[in-house]
Amino acid sequence: MSEKHILVLLSGCGVFDGSEIHEAVISLLALSKEGAKVTITAPNKEQAHVINHQIGAPADESRNVLVESARIARGPVLPLNEVNVSDYDAIFIPGGFGAAKNLNTFAFDGSSCTIDEQVERVIREFHTQSKPIGACCIAPTVVVRALGCGIVTIGQDADTAEAIQAMGGKHLGCAVTEIAIDPVNKLVTAPAYMCDASLADIAIGIEKAIIATLALTEPNTPCN
Repeated sequence: MSEKHILVLLSGCGVFDGSEIHEAVISLLALSKEGAKVTITAPNKEQAHVINHQIGAPADESRNVLVESARIARGPVLPLNEVNVSDYDAIFIPGGFGAAKNLNTFAFDGSSCTIDEQVERVIREFHTQSKPIGACCIAPTVVVRALGCGIVTIGQDADTAEAIQAMGGKHLGCAVTEIAIDPVNKLVTAPAYMCDASLADIAIGIEKAIIATLALTEPNTPCN
């Protein structure tokens, strides 16, 4: 497999108001192990709100999604509105509440959620260009909201699965170490922290999703 250029879409930094850090780091590590070139991107906008992770309550401050994502990236992040999808082979979206608060509003509005216009643009362009889209944890709701279709998994949560189907998707129940592959739409999803599981098992699922996403960049690759 030749070197692939993968876009990783973050939504801030921190499980309750941004990207889930463990999921983001596991995703980036797995991509590095597979020899992929990575560009990290995020919307340049204010977070929906800020959570004090020590006490689990809202904080009276504001933070920028792009700036917070740079904490995980260890440096500058490409603003999402500057992304040219033609430059990349696939996109991967880690979870965390930020995906469902800053990329779309699923955490607040469920199946009636709205989606950031640049997030929608980028996901739809990957789909239109028949390039793979990977996501884990709650991030599959972002993909289904953008496309209005797709077979995905968020694990076993019945309410979220029902909302995904209300948005036009189809949910496939999976254990934390399993993944869902939609070969028609080139979607790969893993439950991650939507399951009550160990970090080691979450890593297994995300790594499988990364490998499957990269495999779908190759023409005529069978899907398992």
